[in-house]
Amino acid sequence: THPLSAGALAAAITKRTKAILPVDLYGRHARMVAISEIAGRYGLPVIEDCAQSQGACSDGRMTGSLSRLGCFSFYPTKNLGALGDAGAIVTDDAALAERLRQLRTYGWDRKYHNALPGGINSRLDELQAAILRAKLPHLDGWNQQRRTIAGWYGELLQAVPGISLPEDAPDHVYHLYVIQVHGGRRDAFKQALAERGVGTDIHYPLPAHLQPAFDDLGYEPGELPVSERLAETVLSLPCYPELTRAEVEAVAAA
Repeated sequence: THPLSAGALAAAITKRTKAILPVDLYGRHARMVAISEIAGRYGLPVIEDCAQSQGACSDGRMTGSLSRLGCFSFYPTKNLGALGDAGAIVTDDAALAERLRQLRTYGWDRKYHNALPGGINSRLDELQAAILRAKLPHLDGWNQQRRTIAGWYGELLQAVPGISLPEDAPDHVYHLYVIQVHGGRRDAFKQALAERGVGTDIHYPLPAHLQPAFDDLGYEPGELPVSERLAETVLSLPCYPELTRAEVEAVAAA
C-alpha cells in the first residue's frame, strides 16, 4: 500500500540479486508495470507470487501475466482453492515451461532418465485438477463477493478509532481483509474479539528478513522498519464469499 520508491528498490539490488519476486499480498496486485521497468534496467527477471491474487486484474492484464513466471497456490483457503495442496506456474516462455515440466517429474527427459538436477515429484493430481476445474468458473463471482464484503467492512468500521482500514483498489480481490490496530493494542484487540466469538489471525507476525531461516543474510531489527511496524499492527478479520451482511455487522459490532 506504500508508494513504490524506485530509488529505494534500486539501492536494494546488489550483485547477489538473481530476480525480483513481488508478492500480491492479501489479494492486491503488485505494481507490476513499475517493477518490471526497474527490473529491465538491471536485466533481472521478475517472478510474481500470485498465491493470494487469483483473478485480480491490473491495467487490463491478469495477475501472473506481467512477469517471467507467475506462481499460484491453490491451498484450500485461497480464493481458488483445491481440496488439498495444489499449485501452478504460468509462463509464456516455451523453453522455461518445458524445463519446469521436467523438474516437476523428477527431472526426467524420458521415463526413468533423470536429466535435470533438482527434480522433484510435484505434479498436480487428477482429483485436485478436477475440483479446480469445477470451481474456476465461479472465481470471478466469489471475488466480487469478497469486494462486497470489504465494502461492508469499510462502511461499518470507518469511524472506529485506533484502526486503519485497507486501501481499496479496483484490482483487489481481498484474499484477506487486513486492518491495522495502532497504539500497541493489536494483541489486546485480537483477544477482545475472540472473547466476543470473532476469530481473527495475524498475517504475518514476523517479517521474512527476521525469520531464523534467513539469518545468513545478516539482517537486523530496524533495517526494514515498515515491514516490522506492519507485523506489529496487522490483523485479519473474517473474509470469505459465504460471509453474510449480518455476520459482517456482528464482527463490526464486536
